[in-house]
Amino acid sequence: MSDPDDTRTDGGTLGVTDGEEQSALVTGDTTVYERVAASLVGLSVVTFSLGVTTLFRVTETGSTRILGLGLYQSFGLAMGVAGVGVAALGLVSRAGIADTAPDPYTGAVPMAIVSLLWLATGSVLGSAVLGLGAVGGVALGVVTAVAAFVIGLRAGEDVGSTVPVGTLVAVVGLSLLAGVIGPEWVYDPETLIAEFPSQAVVPVFAMGGGLLAAWSGAKAHAGFGTRGRQQGSFLLISMNAAAMIAVLAALIGFVAIRGFGPMMEGFTVGLSGIDWPFVTNPSQGLGIQPGVFPAIVGTVWLVVGAVSFSVPLAVGAAVFLTEYAEQGRFTQGVEVATNGLWSTPSVVYGLFGLAFLVPRFNDTRSLLVGQLVLGFMLLPLCLITSREAIKSVPDEYRDASVALGVNRWQTIRSVVLPAAMPGIITGVILGVGRIAGETAPILLVAAGATFPSSAPAVLGSFQLQASPPFVTNPALLEAGSALPYQLYAVITAGVGETQAFGWGTALVLLLVVLGFYAIGIASRVYFRRKLDRDQ
Repeated sequence: MSDPDDTRTDGGTLGVTDGEEQSALVTGDTTVYERVAASLVGLSVVTFSLGVTTLFRVTETGSTRILGLGLYQSFGLAMGVAGVGVAALGLVSRAGIADTAPDPYTGAVPMAIVSLLWLATGSVLGSAVLGLGAVGGVALGVVTAVAAFVIGLRAGEDVGSTVPVGTLVAVVGLSLLAGVIGPEWVYDPETLIAEFPSQAVVPVFAMGGGLLAAWSGAKAHAGFGTRGRQQGSFLLISMNAAAMIAVLAALIGFVAIRGFGPMMEGFTVGLSGIDWPFVTNPSQGLGIQPGVFPAIVGTVWLVVGAVSFSVPLAVGAAVFLTEYAEQGRFTQGVEVATNGLWSTPSVVYGLFGLAFLVPRFNDTRSLLVGQLVLGFMLLPLCLITSREAIKSVPDEYRDASVALGVNRWQTIRSVVLPAAMPGIITGVILGVGRIAGETAPILLVAAGATFPSSAPAVLGSFQLQASPPFVTNPALLEAGSALPYQLYAVITAGVGETQAFGWGTALVLLLVVLGFYAIGIASRVYFRRKLDRDQ
């Protein structure tokens, strides 16, 4: 049996001592207050998720019905319940009915954000729903924003972080539930030459309301204070991360749905092998014979050449700057320069190649110039990540190697670089993902025929000579195609007969990039496991 004088301080059941009254109804290990807060958080997360699916039209606004209500009214009901419930949690805490420990103030930053949301929402509802016009809507937004900010700062954390948020969510929810904002509603601001239909506005309202209500509910569930802020922030970041993953999945899924049919057209598996015309055939243009094989080969050679050119230079420069050079103005200048080069737009690299490199290669576009330009683009990121990876190697590794009598270069080659290799490969993976899809540099320095009839035969074109440079490759000095350039030509320039060819090309480009990612990730895993075995 437990001692009746024991006090629980784990944030679950309210503990009592002699002569004290329990201030919250306790059921099992959790209070009713905590269960209600957890239910509101769950409802808010569901609302947010449904808003994401509606925004990307996975959930249809016309056919979806929940509890006999249309989708918009379902949003309104969920947001109304969540908003009222969150506000009630704050008032219950202030009344002392629940066991919470709120701080005396909410914080200026979160209340400023909530006030800005009140300003935007109040302006939209005032001008587009209440018919107050642009000036009246802005005035309503300003009044509500100031009121929310003042209440949030002066009322304490429990009321300040729940009542303004809950009221905002409830007002939007009731507008949807009452049908004031319906499927035919359009927000047409007087100051913008644009219209925002409800199919775009309502999911954003649902996502924003779900985020806010979940944040406030999570703080209330943890009893406010430090634990509440931590739990609310964790939930907010988790939901945002889930939304980002959903956006990425929607993007990949959209391309896959549009491009899978054209890419798989004519695909057969027989006794003679696999016949995949779209991937293995060249295109004769205008959809006569769809195929992207020359563009695939061109993309692979461009990436391989860029990696072969830039990675050794980047790793060597990183070793020098980290292990040999004195840390001073020179290294700081190099760091500033590399950061600036990495943020330079790709078209600038293309113009550099067109003005400086192309004239030195017989004034013609070529794969070699494209490899060099993409290599210059990849170089800054590889240098930055390689330096950080080398810096992250513990000094104990170097000290132990030196204690065994190994010189500096042998230590770098045998100890530092193997330990830093996973980080170096990570930088290469990120860089390859960028350069593999670049269009502007390829268009300016490497692009040839839009629909080439043959792929560049780089492997079979090496020639040995008795005079410098001793080894030549005519295939590298010829213009070629690449998947980004062919995709640009098909969709933007309208070269293809239909856009189906373009969607198929986009899916193939996505698969090629994912293939490079897979190779990089496998290499990183290999070096990581090898490093763990050596340790």
